[in-house]
Amino acid sequence: MPTTYPKSSPTEMMGLLVLLNQHKGSEDVALLADDLDLEIDEILPSLDYAEVLGLVKVTDGRAAFTDLGRRLVGSTIRERKAILREQLRRTTLFRTLLRALENAPERCLTDEQLAQIVSFTTAPADDAVQNIVNWGRYAELFRYDAAEHRLVAVARASSAREPPPSGRVPPPATGVPAPGAGARSKAAATGSDRGETRTSPAVAETA
Repeated sequence: MPTTYPKSSPTEMMGLLVLLNQHKGSEDVALLADDLDLEIDEILPSLDYAEVLGLVKVTDGRAAFTDLGRRLVGSTIRERKAILREQLRRTTLFRTLLRALENAPERCLTDEQLAQIVSFTTAPADDAVQNIVNWGRYAELFRYDAAEHRLVAVARASSAREPPPSGRVPPPATGVPAPGAGARSKAAATGSDRGETRTSPAVAETA
C-alpha cells in the first residue's frame, strides 16, 4: 500500500460504509453525499481512505464495495476491528509506526518521536497526528497514554487465552487437576465402596 495517511476519523469512514451498504453496495458518490447532506468534497477523505484500505473501489464517480468491504460491514464490531487492524498494518505509515514501537525502549514513543515519524510522510504533522492516533486506538494497534503523552504498543498476549478453534476445552496443565476432578474422584471412590461401576460423564463441548 502507498505511503498515505487518514484524513477522516474511523467513525466518519464507517458511517459512509454503512450508508453505501444501504445502497446495496454500489452508488454514485454525489448521491451518497446528498444522503449525508454534505458536499462531495466533504466525504472524499473517508472515501479515499476506504479505497486505500481495500474496502471500496471508485470508478467514474461511483463507489462500490470490494469483497473485503462487503465482509467488513457484515461483521461484528470485534471482527471489523480485526479487519481494519490487518489492513492498517499493510500501509507504509502504520507499518513504520508499529516497527518503531517494537524497537523503542519500553515499546513506547513520545509525542515528539511520533511527530517525527509522521513528518517523513506527506501528512501535515499538526493536523494528522491526532487522527493517526485515533485510528491506531480504534483498531487496537496501540494505545495512547495521555498522562505521559506517549504511544504504547499493545500486547496481543490475550489472544492466547481465547478458546482453541475446535471449540473444545483444552486439557489442564500437567499436575493441575481439572475443574471438578476432586468431586468426581470422591464420587468414584464412593461408588467403588458400594460395589457400583460408574462411567465418568462426557465433557461438554464449549459453544
